[in-house]
Amino acid sequence: MSTHRNRKPVAHRHESRHTLLAVAIAAALMSQAQAQDDSTENKDARTTELAPVTVTAQGREEDILNVPYNISAVSGTTIEESNILDTAELMRSVPGVGVIDRGARNSSVVSGIRIRGLNVDSSALGDYAVSAASTVATYVDKTPLFANFLLSDIERVEVLRGPQGTLYGSGALGGAVRFILREPELDAFSGRVSLSGSSVDHSDGIGGSGSATLNFPLADTLALRLNTTINDFPGVTDYRQIYVLDGNGTPLAPNGPLDDTAVYRSKKDADFVKQSYGRASLLWRPSDSFDLTLSYMAQADQFGGRRATSLGEDGYGVPYRDLEVGSIQLEPAARHVNLTSLEANIDLGFATLTSSTSHYNHEGDITSENTGFYAQNGWLAAFYYNYPRPMASAVRGYGDKAFTQEFRLTSNKGERFDYVLGAYYQNQKRRSSQDSLLRGFKQWWDAAYPAFSDAVIDDQDYLYRQREHFKETAFYGELTWHATDTVQFTGGFRHFRDESVTNVEQTTGLYSGFRESSVSRGSEDDSDTLFKGNVSWMFSPSNQLYATISEGYRRGGTNGTPTTGTFAEDPAWTTYKADTVRNYEIGVKGAAGRMTYNANVFYVDWKDPQINSASTNWGFFAVQNADKASTRGIELELAGNFGDGFSYGLGYTYTDAQLEADALAADGAYLIGEKGDRLPGVPEHRFNANGSYGFAFASGLLTVRGDIYHQSGMRNALSMSPRFDVDLGGFTILNA
Repeated sequence: MSTHRNRKPVAHRHESRHTLLAVAIAAALMSQAQAQDDSTENKDARTTELAPVTVTAQGREEDILNVPYNISAVSGTTIEESNILDTAELMRSVPGVGVIDRGARNSSVVSGIRIRGLNVDSSALGDYAVSAASTVATYVDKTPLFANFLLSDIERVEVLRGPQGTLYGSGALGGAVRFILREPELDAFSGRVSLSGSSVDHSDGIGGSGSATLNFPLADTLALRLNTTINDFPGVTDYRQIYVLDGNGTPLAPNGPLDDTAVYRSKKDADFVKQSYGRASLLWRPSDSFDLTLSYMAQADQFGGRRATSLGEDGYGVPYRDLEVGSIQLEPAARHVNLTSLEANIDLGFATLTSSTSHYNHEGDITSENTGFYAQNGWLAAFYYNYPRPMASAVRGYGDKAFTQEFRLTSNKGERFDYVLGAYYQNQKRRSSQDSLLRGFKQWWDAAYPAFSDAVIDDQDYLYRQREHFKETAFYGELTWHATDTVQFTGGFRHFRDESVTNVEQTTGLYSGFRESSVSRGSEDDSDTLFKGNVSWMFSPSNQLYATISEGYRRGGTNGTPTTGTFAEDPAWTTYKADTVRNYEIGVKGAAGRMTYNANVFYVDWKDPQINSASTNWGFFAVQNADKASTRGIELELAGNFGDGFSYGLGYTYTDAQLEADALAADGAYLIGEKGDRLPGVPEHRFNANGSYGFAFASGLLTVRGDIYHQSGMRNALSMSPRFDVDLGGFTILNA
């Protein structure tokens, strides 16, 4: 059953870390040559010249100022100097990017990244793996994957704003985020060890993080790079009143199952975070025209509970305090993800041929509290005979594994024409499950109604199993014509074909006379062609004006909802369509003195936006399409330095995102949102700024940095119900 219908009234906080004190200690192990190089870099850090920023978003290395659309890059050095620990914190430092920070537990399941306001889902999602993918594509090197890996040994992060359908395919409606990892180095042995400790507000614990990186040249043409990070952070959320459980995991009944007495305890700092990450990368470069990189990375996480605050009062009329959760059970989670990739680059003289092969596997489980939902809907009295120690658990699992192969041919820079041609294939299998359990109910029933013991089978009142199989094949290309030395035109296309098959098994009811199972299957095929057009004019050697029309899409699929039997749904819930966007953008970017700038206005037309929802009759997990929506806005970005080691960055984004037509349930049974309604999770205003100062020493560089982030209020969910349609206030985060 859908989390939308099982959600207790919780306001999710947008700030997952409340760090008051952080102490970082770093040590480097390197050869004398490497030490000399670092000394030179330390001097360069205090020069007044603007260092060029190199990106590879278009398939080739180029200065970010020459890319004719809106792109930002954050270097790994900046991430380390700022002590940025997670993706949510990183995205807040990038102008034009929003993020729903659900805490580490839920951010591992559902991506919270938003670009250009393309979002129609509730901000509270995260307890289960949704079928509709994020509107922002995320890449780890060249592998499309959202796994929320730790930000360790990063070369840079590139953020591409606006639809990137031609080069980056399905899911890149709002844009794409590329996490580019550091490669092994052939010329020198080097190492780095860093340790940090933190004291956290609202917590009695002390947190710690450790990271180590070693680079080994094994031969003139072979190098190995190893990296590991371990995080151990205390929780900040208190579970005020949870059941004491017996050996079977059911609420303890000290006076026997028929008595209504229960034993409770509290759990302070319940939502601890334990994470371990490792990566090994082997580079072989036998010549200047060929290189091969084999990489393996893995991460394992454990989370003690939900990071949230319950609103209102408990059953005794006592108001919940900040960072107190009203759940009567703990809500732990765990997950494991691994990624293996093989990348080959061959210089053909006229172009570079790149082959990228990868396989990943991402699995996890999460326990959610459902007792409050059962009580609010009157189900405990209506269906469960006022069972005296109700403890409804939703135990959810998810899995995602895929094989991906991509070939890309990128021409060398030419006087008149540049091109990129590619072929892409992905075979992806996803699974999700839920077991809803009313723990201890069978034991109580047998004691209360021994003559009718067979009427209750067990504690399970709902079982859900979904398996999805997706295949995507695509061919794409972009051609740039340099009409003059200052004017260029780019056209691009992507032709894709998607195939999907979904199998769903459901069993409902814990009473033997009412238990019913259903198995359903659905399939969907789709193909289309996307286009892109861009023109840019370098009106001075370092400044350009550009205009872009680009398209993006997100694949459709099937829900597998039953259409016959007791738990039948309207056939309109069976499938959902691909949604598409068309983006219109005009911008100017460049450099002036010791400052770089980027400013643009955009309008995005969004057709058939996919909503992760719940079916009308029985609340089964489902995706549906709304009619249309749009977003429009302004994005501004400034960066530079004042010389003598001081640098700064400023960003501002205005976004107006709304429905362009009434949104109805798939079967038309109820209204979800009205024309003109604001899209959820999208603040109208966002502002971020940072400043840093570098102190150069003979043996290193000390950097002092401060950041500020502010966003205005936003809507929590697209809903006509005041229970979910809540306006969340704006907030400001200071970091130094």
